[in-house]
Amino acid sequence: MLLLHFTDDRPIFIQVAEQIENGILADAFPEGSQVPSTTEISVQYKINPATVLKGMNLLVDSDILFKKRGVGMFVSSGARSKIRKKRKGQFYDNYIIPAVSEAKKLGLPLEEILSLIERGFDK
Repeated sequence: MLLLHFTDDRPIFIQVAEQIENGILADAFPEGSQVPSTTEISVQYKINPATVLKGMNLLVDSDILFKKRGVGMFVSSGARSKIRKKRKGQFYDNYIIPAVSEAKKLGLPLEEILSLIERGFDK
């Protein structure tokens, strides 16, 4: 089952796509399995079916999902690795670059930054 939480100002179709990706990463939707239909998602979360379809089509365009005409949408082979690769790039751009920039402003040496990261992993 898909659990959607619309918690930010980004377009809902992008959040739908990300939540489906999260389900794939969590193995709620293994490769080859069917994902909930646009109708199921739109009814359950009271959002426009066209909005859901737009989010799903982002995943089709990225080869994360594929359509079986008359049957539904399914998780593509290799989807998890594609999502991980994309998200690693986003993680670098959204978190590492800003963190390194701030660390340089504070004059933190690499060893201290690594120590802070290790401390975060220990929590």
